[in-house]
Amino acid sequence: MLHTRIRNNNHTNRLIKWIVIAIDFLVLWVLLYFVVGTISGSEKWSEDKERMFWMMCSVAMLIAEYRFSTLINERMVGASDILRRCTFLVMTQTLLSYLLLRAVRFMARFGWQLFFMGICMLVVLILLRFVERWLLKRLRRLGYNTRTVTLIGSDKELKHLYDKLISNPAYGYKVSGYFGDIEELSHQGSVSDFVSLLDHPDNLELGDEVYLSVSRKERELIERTARLCDHQVSKFYYVPIAEEKLHLQPLLVDDMEVMATYSSPLEEPLNRLLKRLSDIVLSILFLLPTALLLPFIIIAIKRQSPGPIFFRQLRTGIDGREFYCYKFRSMHVNSDADRLQATKDDPRKFFLTRSHSDLLRKTLYQEFFI
Repeated sequence: MLHTRIRNNNHTNRLIKWIVIAIDFLVLWVLLYFVVGTISGSEKWSEDKERMFWMMCSVAMLIAEYRFSTLINERMVGASDILRRCTFLVMTQTLLSYLLLRAVRFMARFGWQLFFMGICMLVVLILLRFVERWLLKRLRRLGYNTRTVTLIGSDKELKHLYDKLISNPAYGYKVSGYFGDIEELSHQGSVSDFVSLLDHPDNLELGDEVYLSVSRKERELIERTARLCDHQVSKFYYVPIAEEKLHLQPLLVDDMEVMATYSSPLEEPLNRLLKRLSDIVLSILFLLPTALLLPFIIIAIKRQSPGPIFFRQLRTGIDGREFYCYKFRSMHVNSDADRLQATKDDPRKFFLTRSHSDLLRKTLYQEFFI
């Protein structure tokens, strides 16, 4: 009976996932219906050629869904994870569609149409994801698609976990059993009672997920509970007690896992890509309005001092790697540029730089702080 119930629960999650994927394909096909009409010469396509276009875009979507399918069926997933997953899904589908169509020598100009279709699809899918997520939470509040949990332990960390899982009905968690001494929870027995029941596993029915919070010294209890969970097809989670809890991140050194206190978001390839894209896009957006000032800056530099317009200096970046920094020159050409730090009344500065920097600072100070 227990195994059937758990499999049914998993089937429900898979059904939700497949429904969302089906909606994604429906969105793609609706957009393709309009996009094909905007491609130059598409009215002269044969049925086979149009079918090939649709098929390659659908194959690309199938591959993208396999790699970046929806996460909304997961219970503890944040909005940032949903946005990131949607973005990579659409980027993969758009790029693969273009490459596959070129690979089969599809002779037409369709690059910009695929690009704008990708933007539209991203907006629509993001909106759909949050609507789908809202509907799923409503279903769980009504008692559908729920998961049962068994809690074992008396540490305050387990109480924090209980508050997090049960306080929000949208997660769809229900406590089916508790072994411990926390007063707020309904007891099935103590941790010792649970240990005794491990000798008679047929009399112990676990929930879909089991959370055990005991000292790491209780290694035998942890291992026996994990084996029982494997036998009863329950997910096992170990919750460190407060005294032993360390904020460490797992890292791989060759093929060995170690723990470290340092973790940088930019270690993730996705975060590096998103940051690089945002750097480029935002830089362009902010530089465009200042483009009209560039000729005046160049003339001012040339009038005040002969020499190059830009000053190039070697700087040290991430991981000690060196790079060249370029900026408009604000000093006379000198041999100490890379050696001496500029001072307030440095004679190497241009006259306009020295005379107006103090005035600018005073004006800003009076404007915002007085």
